[in-house]
Amino acid sequence: MPLEEDEAKALHELEQKDEKAHRHRPDRFSRLEDMARTLENVPVAVVWPVDAPSLQGALESWRADLIAPVLVGPEDRIKAVADKEGMSLGALEIVSASSPEEAAQKAVEMAVSGKVRGLMKGALHTKALMHAIVTEKAMRTDRRMSHVFAMDVPDFDRLLFISDAALNVRPDLKCLRDIVCNAITLTHALGINRPKVALLSATENIDEEIESTILAAAICKMADRGTITGADIDGPLAMDLAVSPRAVAIKGIRSKVAGHADVLIVPDLVSGNILAKNLDYLAEAEAAGIVMGAAVPIALTSRADTTAERRASAALLCIVAAANQTGPSQAAGSNHQ
Repeated sequence: MPLEEDEAKALHELEQKDEKAHRHRPDRFSRLEDMARTLENVPVAVVWPVDAPSLQGALESWRADLIAPVLVGPEDRIKAVADKEGMSLGALEIVSASSPEEAAQKAVEMAVSGKVRGLMKGALHTKALMHAIVTEKAMRTDRRMSHVFAMDVPDFDRLLFISDAALNVRPDLKCLRDIVCNAITLTHALGINRPKVALLSATENIDEEIESTILAAAICKMADRGTITGADIDGPLAMDLAVSPRAVAIKGIRSKVAGHADVLIVPDLVSGNILAKNLDYLAEAEAAGIVMGAAVPIALTSRADTTAERRASAALLCIVAAANQTGPSQAAGSNHQ
């Protein structure tokens, strides 16, 4: 069925706007760093920085005036990497640890004592770091911890946040609620006061055979009832409806979120990880990552991350740590009942 004349005109205007946006891509990660540099330097325990990428990321973040790193690991190995790569450690403190597990434990102890206000993953497995964190009661809050990617995607007009693609494998309703609230808290810290949150699935229709559509609808009802606040939330939404105004216009969806989502909440870790890595490797996006919902923010970098991505993760950590100093985001509250 052909489009009406006014619908066709609206679609043409959207396409022209898209083309204009595609010709100009601001460096959004540099803006994150600029924002972080206006804040107090945050002491951060860098856990097991025993290879060149993790050590360089910590040192570059330090030189960029984003964090004050405390290196936690075997001093001889850290210094050997620095010497081999021609890096200067300056007067940085090194806390000795003989294994990744011991380094993670010592970093957590420093966070609990207040010596550091953030943690940064080095060259150890995520499970080793997160085990030390989740088993320490003082590191837990009333929310489940979750990971958020901040993606700088070429030809896209804003940062895109994806959660949870790293920690929670198959979230139930309670976990999904906390994932949403943690993502809202992050966007508030970044100055996005009313983020648009899309709960992704394969379809915008509620299908009893697709659990993610039912969970998405339940989260939206929580938002309607004020259990989750501080954002416009809609779902289920297919990916095209979350980010493409053109798809929204064609399908006739009415929503504050559809076509303009800032935050994409994925139904499970596998789909989220695939989405984030597709953007990273096929769309040449850059990704920064942070764990929210713990007593301190945690920069959860990947072994394949570039130095620029590690710096962006450090900037996120700095911004969230500063927001934590002023108290938790009430607007992003989940009034747990």
